[in-house]
Amino acid sequence: MLSIIDAMIDRKAIRAFKNDPVPPPTIEAILDAARWAPSGVNSQPWQVCVVTGAIKDQLTQRLIDARERTLPSNPDYQYYPLHWVEPYRGRRIETGKALYEALGIEKSDKTRQKQAWADNYRFFGAPVGLFFLLDVGMEKGSWLDMGMFIQNVMLAARQHGLETCPQASLAEYPDIVREILGLPNSLDLVCGMALGYADMAHPVNNYRLKRVAVKDFTRWYD
Repeated sequence: MLSIIDAMIDRKAIRAFKNDPVPPPTIEAILDAARWAPSGVNSQPWQVCVVTGAIKDQLTQRLIDARERTLPSNPDYQYYPLHWVEPYRGRRIETGKALYEALGIEKSDKTRQKQAWADNYRFFGAPVGLFFLLDVGMEKGSWLDMGMFIQNVMLAARQHGLETCPQASLAEYPDIVREILGLPNSLDLVCGMALGYADMAHPVNNYRLKRVAVKDFTRWYD
């Protein structure tokens, strides 16, 4: 039995999946567990779209086409800071370096870097894609609630032998996602997620990023 602590510590973003299908009842069971995440005044602001098969393929192609045509992305919110400062800048650089080393991509190889980025829109080969949305009128507290819900999804997935990759990249072109899924403009696209069975034979799934020690982010008061 996977303990809660082990599920948290061992979880990582998976970027290569097997194409084995995930039964819809399993996806529903994951969301059924995740819905017990806390939320202010029990608002339960999260909304989820599950995409598979032809619809997922259509989303993939449209998102890749937008990227290849160098269309400017227009996410519904600013995810990253406009100006990186330390220590966050250094962590970002280390993350990119570790990923490309695992993929065997040289810094000068722009073609393979482009191909690797397109894999984001392919959900890294996962058979299931999830999209997380909030009503436009919700404030920062509801975004915190959504974060706790998304973490619940990732941990519940592990209980079922599945892995995930939370993806801000899938929210770069929200209008495309809303168009294909028939969603109203009154919904903000928070992020997407790949869900499936991990391909642990792939090198990209066999490296770990560092985490800072508790003493480096904690202040104690007595």
